[in-house]
Amino acid sequence: MEFDLANTEVVLVAAPKDFRDEELFIPEDVFSEAGAFVLTASTTKSPIHGSQGGSTEPDLHIEDINVDSLDALVIAGGSGARQYLWHNESLLGKVREANDKGKIIGAICVSGAIPALAGIMKDRMGTVYPDPEALDILKGHGEIYVDEGVVVDGNVVTTKGPQYAKEFAEAILGLLKQRLLTTI
Repeated sequence: MEFDLANTEVVLVAAPKDFRDEELFIPEDVFSEAGAFVLTASTTKSPIHGSQGGSTEPDLHIEDINVDSLDALVIAGGSGARQYLWHNESLLGKVREANDKGKIIGAICVSGAIPALAGIMKDRMGTVYPDPEALDILKGHGEIYVDEGVVVDGNVVTTKGPQYAKEFAEAILGLLKQRLLTTI
């Protein structure tokens, strides 16, 4: 069966600098190629820069994300995520709101700590880049750490690192397609 994801909105969130390029651009390509409407958000609307040399201009500020209109909220990792996103109250609020509304949430690499910091992972399974601080956050918020590349628990998809970016995006795409099937 062919899927039309033209009415599907995915918001990708990245730090203003030092996001991991593959963790933003590979999912963006996967979702766009599937026909989804993809927006990028950050703490600024000025160009943002990845740790591997890539850059893009965000469509919106994190504060302006409309959770009601999106189908998936996906957060790129990289060293900038720890500095700019882990404790960004607007982002943590959007993650909580998305979870409350049953939206798909994705977090890759060290951003895997963000759903835990938002308080939505108690007694749920997830993964994160095996950084001691990130692992402590998961444990401290009651998340069950799974040492696998990609972990799906209900509406949340987490991934260990950039080498899993395509598999991560495809897991989210699978959840989007599943939801589409239930509305047909």
